[in-house]
Amino acid sequence: MTGDSFVPLTEMERDALAELANIAMAKAASSLRLMIQSEVVLAVPSVDIFTSAAAARLVAKPDNAKLVAVRQDFAGAFSGRALLIFPERSSLELVRAVVGRQLPLEDIVDLEDEALAETGNIILNSWVATVANLLKRGLKMSLPIVVRGDGNHMFESARSDLVLFLHVKFDIRQQEIGGYVALLMDIPSLDELRLLIAGFIRSLTRG
Repeated sequence: MTGDSFVPLTEMERDALAELANIAMAKAASSLRLMIQSEVVLAVPSVDIFTSAAAARLVAKPDNAKLVAVRQDFAGAFSGRALLIFPERSSLELVRAVVGRQLPLEDIVDLEDEALAETGNIILNSWVATVANLLKRGLKMSLPIVVRGDGNHMFESARSDLVLFLHVKFDIRQQEIGGYVALLMDIPSLDELRLLIAGFIRSLTRG
């Protein structure tokens, strides 16, 4: 079975996922705020499901040829791989915001992977854990790994043709930094997620 046989998200599913994502990102922002002692706003303006090829094209815009990502695998009621993806220039700006602009550039470069891994771990864990909790399911996360490459490289090791794709806006120290969270899942995992989302929607409508 391929992505061609997968039914696109309904408007209600997309809205429910966006609501879950924004709750998760609010928790991630609180964690980052404590880490960097500065105001952090994270928002998810859009959520959708794409093929991995379409997702690769979306992140690899002409001005985003070089990408940096933090990668973590997750397993439980549904399983897959989570990626926090930035254009290379945005990742350096994020690291500057996290470690402080007073540091020399060479020191920031030395700390880049460590700072990215820690930031990615906070955001991805918050997102996955919050969604799992709201859907009343448990998930386990692997340790974060920093990867670099183009759009195709980000998704080439996926065991699935489908990507749950979130556009994420970061506002740290009054500087807006754009990135993406991508959850790579096979069709059975996405089907299970949709069933859990349906239960979440029912719980909201009953309330």
